[in-house]
Amino acid sequence: MCSTLLRMKKTLLFFLTLLCCLSLQAGDSLRYKIAQMLIVGFRGTELTDSNHIYGDVKNLRVGGVILFDYDAVSKTRGRNITSPAQLKRLCGDLQSLAGGKLIISIDQEGGMVSRLKASAGFPATVSAKQLGRLNSADSTRRYAAQTAQLLKELGFNFNFAPCVDVDVNPQCPVIGKVERSFSAKPEVVVRHARIWVEEHRRRGIITSLKHFPGHGSSRSDSHLGLTDVSATWTRRELIPYRQLLKSGHCDAIMVSHVFNKKLDSRYPATLSPKITGMIRNDLKFDGLVASDDMAMGAIADSYSFEAALEMAVNAGMDMLVLSNNGRSYDAQLAQKAVDAIYAAVKSGRIREERIREAYRRVAAVKSRL
Repeated sequence: MCSTLLRMKKTLLFFLTLLCCLSLQAGDSLRYKIAQMLIVGFRGTELTDSNHIYGDVKNLRVGGVILFDYDAVSKTRGRNITSPAQLKRLCGDLQSLAGGKLIISIDQEGGMVSRLKASAGFPATVSAKQLGRLNSADSTRRYAAQTAQLLKELGFNFNFAPCVDVDVNPQCPVIGKVERSFSAKPEVVVRHARIWVEEHRRRGIITSLKHFPGHGSSRSDSHLGLTDVSATWTRRELIPYRQLLKSGHCDAIMVSHVFNKKLDSRYPATLSPKITGMIRNDLKFDGLVASDDMAMGAIADSYSFEAALEMAVNAGMDMLVLSNNGRSYDAQLAQKAVDAIYAAVKSGRIREERIREAYRRVAAVKSRL
């Protein structure tokens, strides 16, 4: 009798232990998938185990990182980038730490939006507007190839470019005024963006069209606060997306933080299921959709960190850009993001299927790296 009870207790203990292990694995799997949805920024020009990004990549297993030359919080240069040799070593160390397949991203458009500046030893670039003015396929191909080849040699595999905003308002402080748009003519934007994507693909670099559904008509900067394009936006700003998707020249789409009551009377684009619905249902794009930087004023001024993440994921963002390069710096940012999204899933505010869906698209992009 005693031996029978002992066997029963051991069996029960075994199944309880197994159930606990399966529960922990399920939790670990969910946290991993959430972490894979994050593209995180950090300070540092070399990888050391004392830097939070070491743990973010190795232990938390974030999906990607984004590198900058300028630290907006401290207003200093050299945040991650000081020279070609230093940058190549940093990218290599990050990728080795991740065991491969880490998204290492950058905003390298050319002209004023260049993280790789000539003053740090990188090749000089020209702006999208200059290329659009020339309207020469050969010139655009040469500069796009130069950029993509440089990124490949340095160790990048994801470029948040080209900018396909139509230059509706040449005085737009964040697009037209800094020459990020190829042209006021959508067909010119399409022509040059297509070449840009092709040259990056030839070298294994993923690109992202931006800033959906169009930032070129804005009169203010979404980095600084609410940017309402309701009175200025027109549907011709969607033409580049339609045409590039039709020709198969779209790897990913970045959604902006603009507010457009013509499309959603309540939420800015990044937090709007209606606007993501346009991408999925109207444009028929089932690929990766990423948010613009979640630290930008258009979001941070109106929503708490936790609320913004929850709303962005529910809106359909597959990856969230957490630059850590806005108004403050937080070494625990990635961990806080994973914890917040995990808690929202466990409480039922985010469906677990939404996480699986996002993870599937992240994994699909990574399979191409």
